[in-house]
Amino acid sequence: MSGIIGIIGGSGFYSLDVNSDIDADSLSTPYSESPVTFYKSQVSEIPVIFLPRHGDEHATPPHKVNYRANLWALKEKEVRVIIAVNVVGGITKNMAPGTLVIPNQLIDYTWGREHTFFDTFNNEAVGENHVDFTWPYDEAMRKIIIQSAKTRHQSVHTSAVYGCTQGPRLESAAEICRLKQDGCDIVGMTGMPEAALARELGVPYVSVALVVNWAAGLTSESISFAEITATLDSGISEVKEIIVDALPELHQLIEN
Repeated sequence: MSGIIGIIGGSGFYSLDVNSDIDADSLSTPYSESPVTFYKSQVSEIPVIFLPRHGDEHATPPHKVNYRANLWALKEKEVRVIIAVNVVGGITKNMAPGTLVIPNQLIDYTWGREHTFFDTFNNEAVGENHVDFTWPYDEAMRKIIIQSAKTRHQSVHTSAVYGCTQGPRLESAAEICRLKQDGCDIVGMTGMPEAALARELGVPYVSVALVVNWAAGLTSESISFAEITATLDSGISEVKEIIVDALPELHQLIEN
């Protein structure tokens, strides 16, 4: 296969649900004891690999996801670009539940995660050890996803700062206040180190984020997981359709 597009699914996004054959496969990596499982399919004759970030049973919490193994496996399978789906909380006033966001920046608040492939430095090429991460998300991919959403008449926010926290607990009201002061618009638990690892491997990466709740302390009500589930169920199908509609343009991007 050539021009393979990788899709990383998160909460609520466990399969592509496409009308084509889906083949399960796995790959051993230097970063995991067990192989990474993923699924290959063709969407409108475009080769796609879908990787469930948390595993098939959504059994792995955000801070335990083996991000290095996941990204390495996609690179080894010759994935050329990666679309990552993230479920997030809204912080700023225009990030209400149900909002679709294509972030353009992020701040990493995680700790203790295996966050780099550069565990040792190549002293003969020092600059290669320090990748440029000024703009975490690929701009050409962002434009394609944004246009796909607009074509479907879907309201989409075209810029936002994603604050990535450790999890798996939700944040305190004071922590959300700090994130807001830092300039974060949305908050999630899986955006890093995934984006940085993709950059280290030289694979263009974009995030499609679905807001499913107001972050802690922003309303007078407690966070309701029933409401989160309902928002997720109603919004994730639209996210899938936007991604599927964007595949031809993304495929053209990597083939040119």
